Amino acid sequence: MIRGNAPSVSRLSWFAAALLTLLCSATTRAAEKDHLLPSWNHTPARQAIIDFVAKVTDPHSPDFVPAADRIATFDNDGTLWTEHPMYTQMAFAIDRVKTLASKHPDWKDQQPYKAVLENDLQALGESGKKGLVELILASHTDITTTDFEAVVKEWFATHRHPRFDQPYTQCTYKPMVELLAYLRANGFRTFIVSGGGIEFMRPITLDCYGIPPEQVVGTTIKTRFEMQDGKPVLMRLPEINFIDDHDGKPVGINQFIGKRPIASFGNSGGDREMLQWTSAGEGLSLKMLVFHDDAKREYAYGPANGLPDTKFGAFPQDLMEEAEQSGWVVISMKDDWETIFTFEE
Repeated sequence: MIRGNAPSVSRLSWFAAALLTLLCSATTRAAEKDHLLPSWNHTPARQAIIDFVAKVTDPHSPDFVPAADRIATFDNDGTLWTEHPMYTQMAFAIDRVKTLASKHPDWKDQQPYKAVLENDLQALGESGKKGLVELILASHTDITTTDFEAVVKEWFATHRHPRFDQPYTQCTYKPMVELLAYLRANGFRTFIVSGGGIEFMRPITLDCYGIPPEQVVGTTIKTRFEMQDGKPVLMRLPEINFIDDHDGKPVGINQFIGKRPIASFGNSGGDREMLQWTSAGEGLSLKMLVFHDDAKREYAYGPANGLPDTKFGAFPQDLMEEAEQSGWVVISMKDDWETIFTFEE
């Protein structure tokens, strides 16, 4: 005989059902969390992203940030896609110089064009930033913006990365593309802030990253409005308008975005000032640097790897030290990424 206040079978069943529901709910949430950013290994870098997003999107959190202020900025070369053996835009400029060489016979005796036409990469490297700018101006100008966009699209459709034998647009980092989508799913607006040419990147950023052209900030060339055959055009002039690199990145963010980011991602000394600018804002922020330390699956380079300096995407030792001192998260390609490229699969 059951005496006293012993719970009835129905009450026990209700309690068991409620407990089971709670356990299932907790298990589901844990499983969903485990499936976030699937190309990332379960390391502190991945956890830092998830924790940050949870805090700034929770209305009850002291770190909550309204959706209108959830701005995330990303460098492109070496952060969202590969930048070795040379910047993608430099590969485009070299091909473009070769295409235009018949109209400029003097180039065969003139550096840096001579180096390009003779495939002398050492001499080309020795021309430094000055030579690169000269190649960009010669190969990217005296053309309308519409025609230049068509040339860029055609080049991306027909050229492949020399090591991976994949279209350049397939050489994006799968973990970073997942990160972009994850941030947008949580109310962030994602922007590219790159030293690359803005009109070189814009034709492909939507397909590659889900980032529309108006959310791309980059180096710009001066343009001029003209009438040609009764039609208005914008001509690209052989003169740099704005360089969106190093201390130019915070300037570009302020000028073209108008808000300080609460999250920023880079991979080299050229991104230092962008991360510093992000750090200087009020409230919680996330700063991350992609560290190229996986020579087997991608590349390993830079002084912070104990390797010689490089002309493309240098990660100096003092940047690593600043990251440690400032609480910036360094993403190890080797340790933090289970998959680097989609085509690996």
